[in-house]
Amino acid sequence: MTARTAPRNRSTRGYPPVMSKQNFSKGDKVTWQSHGSTAEGTVEEKITSDTEAAGRTVRASKDEPQYRVRSDKSGNDAVHKPEALKKKS
Repeated sequence: MTARTAPRNRSTRGYPPVMSKQNFSKGDKVTWQSHGSTAEGTVEEKITSDTEAAGRTVRASKDEPQYRVRSDKSGNDAVHKPEALKKKS
C-alpha cells in the first residue's frame, strides 16, 4: 500500500509557494512576468469578488483577491494574483 498525498492547491498553480500574501493598494507601482520579460505598471483595483475584468471572468474573494493592473508600456489592463506581482523598488 502506498501513502496518499494531499491534493495540490490549484489556486497557486504556476506560482512559487508564498509564506504570506502581499497586499497592494491602488496606485502601487508593481512588476510582473509577461511573455518572458518583466512588465511594469500600476495597481488600479483590488478585486475581492467574482467579476469581469480585463476581458475575462475573474474568480476572486476576500481571502483570495486578485489585482487589476495597468501596463505602463501598453496602457492595457491585466488581472493577476498577488503571488505574481512584486512592488517596484
